[in-house]
Amino acid sequence: MALSFLDRSRTVAAPGWSRWLVPPAALSVHLAIGQAYAWSVFKPPLESSLQLSGTQSALPFQLGIVMLGLSAAFGGTLVERNGPRWAMFVSMVCFSSGFLLSALGVATRQYWLVVFGYGFVGGIGLGIGYISPVSTLIKWFPDRPGMATGIAIMGFGGGALIASPWSAQMLQSFGASTGGIASTFLVHGVVYAVFMSMGVLLVRVPREGWSPPGWTRPAVASRPLITDADVSARNAMRTPQFYLLWIVLCCNVTAGIGILEKAAPMIRDFFADTATPVAVGAAAGFVALLSLANMTGRFVWSSTSDLIGRKNMYRVYLGVGALLYLVIALAGNSSKPLFILCALGILSFYGGGFSTVPAYLKDLFGTYEVGAIHGRLLTAWSTAGVLGPLIINAIADAQETAGRSGPALYTTSLYIMIGLLVVGLLANELIRPVSDKYHEKPAQVAVEEGQTT
Repeated sequence: MALSFLDRSRTVAAPGWSRWLVPPAALSVHLAIGQAYAWSVFKPPLESSLQLSGTQSALPFQLGIVMLGLSAAFGGTLVERNGPRWAMFVSMVCFSSGFLLSALGVATRQYWLVVFGYGFVGGIGLGIGYISPVSTLIKWFPDRPGMATGIAIMGFGGGALIASPWSAQMLQSFGASTGGIASTFLVHGVVYAVFMSMGVLLVRVPREGWSPPGWTRPAVASRPLITDADVSARNAMRTPQFYLLWIVLCCNVTAGIGILEKAAPMIRDFFADTATPVAVGAAAGFVALLSLANMTGRFVWSSTSDLIGRKNMYRVYLGVGALLYLVIALAGNSSKPLFILCALGILSFYGGGFSTVPAYLKDLFGTYEVGAIHGRLLTAWSTAGVLGPLIINAIADAQETAGRSGPALYTTSLYIMIGLLVVGLLANELIRPVSDKYHEKPAQVAVEEGQTT
């Protein structure tokens, strides 16, 4: 049977297979699904051609992030059981199909089909694809988990770096009418299916008992929060550490995703009343810059966390991030370079938070079911995917109705984001090592891991 090719047993690496082939396999999926961060490029043409408000045009993106978290939460155990190749294949089918349905929806002027296709179906592809390589990478790189997950997950942040100018160019070539938008969605669906298939073919899992040459598992934890035990996904859900980390991730994501989703119109609004307003092309370039910061932060900051620890790294994300938001709020539209630099810093911390959290989970709960735990934790992303754009768009729409313009459209939102980051900072300070009562028995872990290898 053709689908037996997707079985976990068919993906066990042969002796001598290089673990450095796994990050490129993960990147092929994450670079594709990272297109979600370029959604703001589609907002203006959709609003113009289908007469939508800013809040309405954000719905596909918001639903996509909601479905990302929900599919990751409910599919995390399936991903652990069936393996990364199965997960990447499911992600490819759903993500590409979402674009094809969206193309049909725009062509027939049925916006609900765009929301359903890109948001619901494509969102399932986002969630399954996002978590598909995480536990595999951690098992291949037990010596450098932060770096390994950072390499792969930076692809999700960098996806828009490719998709933003590519989408803008296609909209310019095809036209910003319904026909042009539909054609752009159609090309996305086909091209991403081909690109993601490379990851499906390449990915492997380590054989039972494998470890990096010359590396031995530390007998004693090198830092207080790092455990040498394992916790199941079910038990992890019973710990206060899981919910504190959920709050940390939710606050960090909410503070970044609102800006990212509305990046192109936001920078244009911010400097609309100045002597040098931002052109449409420059706004698309700003989205690409944010994507570069998002991507770079995912690798640089997560790798740094291997050296300074996850808790310290999140102190930087949340504490310094709040200060950067405060600078934007106080500076207003007085300095375009300052606005851009602060936004780049915020988005680098936003991306770093995503790539550091799998290693944080590994430190707290071990590697046993880290993929499933990660999937459940991503419900924080679902919540943030609604809160962030809702806060930014709803307040901006209300301020515009009240006759305000420029930075005044966003000032209230910026202070809300500062408050959320402070809440996340406090939650991070409360995280302590997981109690022994939640640890699994080593014999049971060995049996179950042997059954799924």
